[in-house]
Amino acid sequence: MPVPNLTTVHYSPSFLTLTGIPGLEAVQHWIGIPFLLMYTAALLGNSILLATIWTECSLHQPMYILLAMLAATDLGLCTTIMPKMLGVFWFALRDIHFNACLTQMFFVHTFQATESGVLLAMAFDRFVAICKPLRHSAILSNHVLCTIGILLILRPTVLIVPSAFLIKRLRRYKSTVISHSYCEHMAIVKLAASDVRVNKVYGLFVAFTILGLDLVLITMSYLLIFRAVFQLPQRAARLKAVHTCAAHLCVFLEFYVLGFFSFLAHRFGHSVPPYVHILLSSLYLLVPPALNPIVYGVSTTAIRQRVQKMVGLNTKCP
Repeated sequence: MPVPNLTTVHYSPSFLTLTGIPGLEAVQHWIGIPFLLMYTAALLGNSILLATIWTECSLHQPMYILLAMLAATDLGLCTTIMPKMLGVFWFALRDIHFNACLTQMFFVHTFQATESGVLLAMAFDRFVAICKPLRHSAILSNHVLCTIGILLILRPTVLIVPSAFLIKRLRRYKSTVISHSYCEHMAIVKLAASDVRVNKVYGLFVAFTILGLDLVLITMSYLLIFRAVFQLPQRAARLKAVHTCAAHLCVFLEFYVLGFFSFLAHRFGHSVPPYVHILLSSLYLLVPPALNPIVYGVSTTAIRQRVQKMVGLNTKCP
């Protein structure tokens, strides 16, 4: 008697299934509570930050305009994943249409790349403000800021759209169950029963082209900034210069440190339990949006004072 083939192959599945956090399914409804709190903090904090910058004419400067871009990106990033994630955790709404999954994947990685680009632009702003202060307004004019905003959207869109099409070409899947709490590129690619070497190589290319290049450029910017700061003759001037960079440094570190922990655990931590991978990648998308408004609200006097008296003030610029 021939041995039956127990391997099931799914051809062009219409729906995929999100497990949530594998290994913690029994308690993930409790995990949803701190996740919801972080999401609420991100919504409130970034919305207040955007409203503050919009209504206060004195904040219509490159540093704060870039901060508004960061807040808008954070809102998009956490909103892309949280509604569906909470649906999986609390209401067992695990099924997701294949095209909807690809759409979520696109926006997750696009907002990640956009955030990295905004942090690079903010590092450039600090470099110009400290190293070329007399030319700051000329270098970072409104036209330049608009161009930066357009490039921040175009760059990830152009690079990440092909990832979705490379997945669409895959027809055979060994499973339709994604061991993740949201749709992520490698989590989908791992389901395929076809040759996915092109998908993996292109995914690494995009990661290093965006996140890797941005990290190098940001690091170079701060090396030049610190060199200029330590050449200042007065201690008070040095402290003031460092203070202007403190908030951005905190945001930069929390974004990239969490990102690298998640990346290294996913790529090399084969002995790490799967739920650790999923928790790290989820926190990577939730913690920065929740903390960024607090970091800037505490460290930036102009924003803190404006938030305290924001209601009912004139919103028109002279």
